Amino acid sequence: MPADKFQSLGDILKHKQAAKTIKPPAYPWQDLALRVIKEISAPPFKRAAVFKVCKEKPAYQIELALNDTKELCKTGACWKYFFKIIDKPK
Repeated sequence: MPADKFQSLGDILKHKQAAKTIKPPAYPWQDLALRVIKEISAPPFKRAAVFKVCKEKPAYQIELALNDTKELCKTGACWKYFFKIIDKPK
């Protein structure tokens, strides 16, 4: 990289930020948790709880709870319904 390519510190920082890449989830349950968070509009303070249930429970059970949540809750805080459904013993 030629030394004259960057004019200022701002240019260096812009280049460094542009070079960052987003890592994909390491495990399938992480990808599922991110999808659930997006679909139920989970607030930031509930993200960890979504990750926890997605890690501990089977994917089919999470999918069933997500589908039931979509059917039951058309408006409002869908994340509350999701946790009520996922906590029910099957």
